[in-house]
Amino acid sequence: MQEKRSVLIVDDEAGIRESLANVLADEGYYAEAVASGEECLELLARKRFDVVMLDVWLSGMDGLETLEKIQAAENAPVVIMISGHGTVETAVRSTKLGAFDFIEKPLSLDKTLLTLQHALEQLELTAQNRHLQEELYGRTRILGDSVPMKALRQQIALAAPTSGRVFIYGESGVGKELVARALHQAGPRASRPFVELNCAAIPEELIESELFGHVKGSFTGAVEDKTGKFEQADTGTLFLDEIGDMSLRTQSKVLRVLEEQRFTPIGSATALHVDVRIIAATNKNIQEEIQNGNFREDLFYRLNVIPFYVPALREHPEDIPKLADWFLAEFTRTYGRRAKRFSEPAMENMMRYRWPGNVRELRNLVERLVIMVPGSRIEHRHLPPEIQRHTPAAKGLRAAGGPASLYEARSAYERDYILRKLEENQGNVSRTAEVLGLERSHLYRKMKSLGIGGTANSDD
Repeated sequence: MQEKRSVLIVDDEAGIRESLANVLADEGYYAEAVASGEECLELLARKRFDVVMLDVWLSGMDGLETLEKIQAAENAPVVIMISGHGTVETAVRSTKLGAFDFIEKPLSLDKTLLTLQHALEQLELTAQNRHLQEELYGRTRILGDSVPMKALRQQIALAAPTSGRVFIYGESGVGKELVARALHQAGPRASRPFVELNCAAIPEELIESELFGHVKGSFTGAVEDKTGKFEQADTGTLFLDEIGDMSLRTQSKVLRVLEEQRFTPIGSATALHVDVRIIAATNKNIQEEIQNGNFREDLFYRLNVIPFYVPALREHPEDIPKLADWFLAEFTRTYGRRAKRFSEPAMENMMRYRWPGNVRELRNLVERLVIMVPGSRIEHRHLPPEIQRHTPAAKGLRAAGGPASLYEARSAYERDYILRKLEENQGNVSRTAEVLGLERSHLYRKMKSLGIGGTANSDD
């Protein structure tokens, strides 16, 4: 059920307070009323209201002074001024102080309700804008306090204000698109389009149409005109992700656009001029690709004006707790779940894991844990087997050059072996017990003695 919108009425006339509160309650609003500016501010300090309907002429602190103090607070409600002695000057001053609207007494019911409806629509738009800004900030925020991530942020701060072409290197999942968006958002083209194309995801026969567009009838299936990515990104930024997968034929055409800053859509006779900043990215060793004849050396030098390297997550494991907590907050908010946190053993395991899928793998894991773990604490036993096996005890044995005794060696071997079999059987304990030739209860006791997480319903 939708939550009632709340309105605070501030008027020193008891009759107006009572009648207006009753009308708003009949219309489905939650309404409270106070008689002075001082009471209004005191109540707002304790309670959140969506709208304040505020009389200009009040005994003690007047309405305009009250309005000024309301607007100084964080996340202030929308304020509608009301007055029986309104003047143009008062209305103008109210608006300058941040009032949404000004209505005169005697209050018209229709006008009052319409103004209130418009004020709530404005409140909704403001909230949506704030959410979009927070989302945009999250999509371009480079998290981490490690030396590599601090250096990356410094590089972005230096390169963003320019139009120099950027080539981003890094393994799959490290956040190359995030860096590209941060470069765009921190630069002079931030208000202009950011257009991206994953070169590995587009078939060879379609990529030229995606990049340069086409006119209707230029080839079979071209039933209407299509605007290409270069034209869409005009005055903005074009991000060519996984450019190492682009064919040599397409590479030569992209090179020509970079040299001439113009191109011709497929089937057209008219060349289009564009002003586009190019940011390219790859997870391949581009020097090897050049030596193997898979990437044009001249295109490489055109793109590689400002090279960026995004480190793999295993190169800065000290940032894992901050990243994990950020994703926890994101997904608990997205799925409406209660706040969660990682236990210390779970986080230690996560920091020892190599993360072959990098930040993307971490993000996917946290999303899964937010959905599947019912409690507020994520324990070591909730982690996948491939991460569980990276326990402090096992690492300690390896760091010390091996187990100190035969018992420790056997326990370490058994633990690794059981974890591997659990992983092969997708964590299904009954199936793993069958593979190992053990009774299910025996396997549970063995897992418990070796510190391997498992519960009675671990068969799914």
